[in-house]
Amino acid sequence: MILPEKAPATFAAPIAPPGKRKRLQFLYRRPWLSLLVALLLAGSGYWLFSRGTEATSRPLLATVEVGDIENAVIAAGFLQPSNYVDVGAQVSGQLKALHVMVGSTVEAGQLLAEIDAAVQENRVEASRASLRGLEAQLFAREAALRLAEANAQRQTRLMADDATTQADFDAADNALATALSGLTQLQSQIEQAKAGLASDEAQLGYTRIYAPSSGTVVAVNMKEGQTLNANQQTPIILRIADLTTMTAEAQVSEADITKLRPGMEVYFTTLGGGGRRWYSTLRQILPTPVVTNNVVLYTALFDISNADETLFSNMTAQIFFVTSAARNVLKVPVGALTFAKGAGRPTSAAASFAAGNARRSEGGGRTAASQPAADGEGSVATVQVKTGDNQFETREVRVGVTSRIAAEVLAGLQEGDQVVAGIIQPSAPAAQPAQRPFNFR
Repeated sequence: MILPEKAPATFAAPIAPPGKRKRLQFLYRRPWLSLLVALLLAGSGYWLFSRGTEATSRPLLATVEVGDIENAVIAAGFLQPSNYVDVGAQVSGQLKALHVMVGSTVEAGQLLAEIDAAVQENRVEASRASLRGLEAQLFAREAALRLAEANAQRQTRLMADDATTQADFDAADNALATALSGLTQLQSQIEQAKAGLASDEAQLGYTRIYAPSSGTVVAVNMKEGQTLNANQQTPIILRIADLTTMTAEAQVSEADITKLRPGMEVYFTTLGGGGRRWYSTLRQILPTPVVTNNVVLYTALFDISNADETLFSNMTAQIFFVTSAARNVLKVPVGALTFAKGAGRPTSAAASFAAGNARRSEGGGRTAASQPAADGEGSVATVQVKTGDNQFETREVRVGVTSRIAAEVLAGLQEGDQVVAGIIQPSAPAAQPAQRPFNFR
């Protein structure tokens, strides 16, 4: 058997696998499909390249507008009636009747409750009987005094005529003094009995409890049939409160209490108020703190009108003490302002954009501004104002009340001006999934 000669290695051509030869023959027979694949690959590459090169930072613009600016100290608190009175019992006994309930509106002098008065009535009757007995003795003592006075006068005349003895005269004088003393003592006993009767009648009157003031019954502590013991302490039957004026008690931390002062504006909201605000002024700060779990809290008090009676006792309130505010003024975001600080480094993202924009257009540099005050009021700052398409100018403005969000513009800007409030950073291109080779079968 004669084998064919092997071709030299230098002239050997690679032989494609059978599957690949079929795919290549498929493409050769359809040249338009090869052109379409090439165009798709070129377009994908251009899109990826342009997305990576054209994504640059751009300014975040904000519009100067009219609004309110406010700085406030926020605290939690609760509501209590401004005026209330605890109605108690001054005598002991069984609570016989209770004529009101929680929520009842009462007027001053209205009967609220009755206590069993059997003991007090008996004491009054006994005092009256004792007084009548003393008054009956008064007639006898007065008659004895008149007799003693007559005998004394008779002995005085006889003594002047030397018609009686000294012993009879002395006896008559002693009888007069005894009669006068007995009458005086009896009169004192009568006055004491009258005072005791008045006290017993007052105790009888205390068995009927009347409203000391007008208001609303907010609490009832006793029930009908319950025995009251007023000998050791006064039992509280109910509480009457005037709900037309409420007092808010705010718990302010020691870090914020120095920012508060009497007379400052304050408002609060409640959980069920639907966003409604109640406004008032701070009345008083109690000097003694309340320490709870090593947290020092001071109590701030202010009153609020409750004519519509929408506020109730022990309501929870979120309270805002307004430390500074500006109403209906031009305001600009704080991020748009640049204050000079330290070695002239910008203090905001807008300042960073302004510095980069200045370097690209003029080769660097910016206008220096004065150091702002503690709250920003009366400070001078710079701001980047848009003047045209991709054109900005540095403008000096004077700001007033400043919060953490916005600042009051006193001069330098107008309503509707657009300012640079920050920089929008380009987002990183998302990772593309691995391309699978086309498989033409």
